[in-house]
Amino acid sequence: MADLHSRMAPKVRGLTSAVVARCAAEIPFYRESPPEILSGEVARSVSAVLAILLRTLRGPDAVGPADLTRIIEWSARRAEERLPLEAAVTAYLIGAEVWWQALTEVAEADELAAAGEGLLGWLRTAMPAVALAHQQAQEDIRSESKRVRRALIGALLGGQPYESLAEAAGVEVGQAHEVVLFDFGQPAPPVRLVQSALDAHTGTLVLMDHVDGVALLPGGCALEPLVRRLAEVVGRPVLAAAALAGEPANIPDAAQEVREVLELVRRINRPPGLYRFDDVLLEHQLARPGAGLVRLAAKLAPLDGHPHLLETLRAFVNRGHNRRRTALDLHIHRNTLDYRLRRVSMLTGLDLAVPAQARLLEAAVTARDLARP
Repeated sequence: MADLHSRMAPKVRGLTSAVVARCAAEIPFYRESPPEILSGEVARSVSAVLAILLRTLRGPDAVGPADLTRIIEWSARRAEERLPLEAAVTAYLIGAEVWWQALTEVAEADELAAAGEGLLGWLRTAMPAVALAHQQAQEDIRSESKRVRRALIGALLGGQPYESLAEAAGVEVGQAHEVVLFDFGQPAPPVRLVQSALDAHTGTLVLMDHVDGVALLPGGCALEPLVRRLAEVVGRPVLAAAALAGEPANIPDAAQEVREVLELVRRINRPPGLYRFDDVLLEHQLARPGAGLVRLAAKLAPLDGHPHLLETLRAFVNRGHNRRRTALDLHIHRNTLDYRLRRVSMLTGLDLAVPAQARLLEAAVTARDLARP
């Protein structure tokens, strides 16, 4: 097809302009690119690809490994510039359409079959290489981005310099943050599932250490709905502790606070949900070791031989003395609940109907849970 090659060669410059124009008109990525990029780097890449297509008209062996290597290099470079894979594939297909249309205008009938075979063969070779190069480059970008974000959250939690890491990650950290520590239970849910739910809730990329379960969310973020949403997403109850850091310098202290709060609510068997320090002030104070803690816990010693009574009392306390909800939680009748609570009062000598004694029993439950190893 030497004659066809000579007829198509003069058309390459004009076809390059046609391909670039269609890409700018039909592909959002290119539509938003500066004109100098389109007329410069993009046009050079299109011209080089069309030059390869031109060589296919000389024979099936005209395109070799070096050409494929160049295609891979171009694709990787475009991926590093955040060109989406679908945009890259569309651009190649636009080029093939423009090329084929030009071929049909100058080729003889007996030349089209071989020219079409060459074009399809090139696409069959080039498209997988383009996709693979993009995928590998994007994975490298994601890996590097994850590394930078991990380093950034580590610096913020550790009170270390973070400005250069924030710039590299493209993350704004100069505002208030909610420091949140999550406990998803075991086995840990998929990282992508949790990260996607956090990002969707905030509308931005959330910094999270998925090993320790600590996340930095924008200040003012609605956390209670987020915890409920995460429970739905992972399919299990979620326990979380939160503290507000008014500025990046306060993040380490807030992180220490949420760790203490979460450890405390675990020890006292609080139900799933979101907790702040103010929610466990009394429990935090009771957690201080001393004779008072021991004596409080001893108030429940008469229930040692009655684990179902202790379980009932704990549920009653956790439900804020709500009898209906307590009975539902324990799957028992209200009359059974009332009987058990009367037994608790009789055995301990503390009447739940008397506010002062009820508060003492409530504190005793907390003290007993805190005293457990």
